[in-house]
Amino acid sequence: MSRFLGPLDSEGRIPSHQQTRVAAFLVSAHGALARQYAMALPIRIEAAWQAELNAQFYRESEIVSLLQRATSWVPDIALGYMAATWETAWFPKPFEGVTNQPLALSIELATRAHAIHAGIRPAALLPVDANANDPFVLALRRIEFESGRLLQAQILFLKSESLVPFRDAVSTALERRHAEVRTLWAEALESVGIAIRRGNDRNP
Repeated sequence: MSRFLGPLDSEGRIPSHQQTRVAAFLVSAHGALARQYAMALPIRIEAAWQAELNAQFYRESEIVSLLQRATSWVPDIALGYMAATWETAWFPKPFEGVTNQPLALSIELATRAHAIHAGIRPAALLPVDANANDPFVLALRRIEFESGRLLQAQILFLKSESLVPFRDAVSTALERRHAEVRTLWAEALESVGIAIRRGNDRNP
């Protein structure tokens, strides 16, 4: 097991089977966020947090599009089962104690997005001698940069005054989501020979 993707080929590129497995996981995670942001959007935007949902929908969609273009895809027979497991994990879960259902959905979605953006650091998997101009390498670095920006918006929302009455429930949901994402990401990487340290849950 290694801490980094590779071994690199003669041009410093990541092996295609690793690109496929990593990109498939990221497309699943960010694609689920994009779909659920779209479902959470109201017909008319009347609050700042609703405007932020709209912005995050477009950013998640851009991440998926980038990965689809930048990845050197190869057939992977294990992806059918793995993708089904990932997609099931992204299903919305009930958020108890909030009677405003659009707000409850937004809280649940924000905790999942927080876990994905904080817990998945794809650029950290790149060895120092990876080809800096390779599309997949550039994509992983771009995704990690964008995740940092998106994470700040989620922190602001989860710490907002409107959610103070639900602080304990938010923290519990966040811890659960972080543990779930961390496990799924570690398993996906271990399947292609990469070992990562599983850190503690992160609260906003």
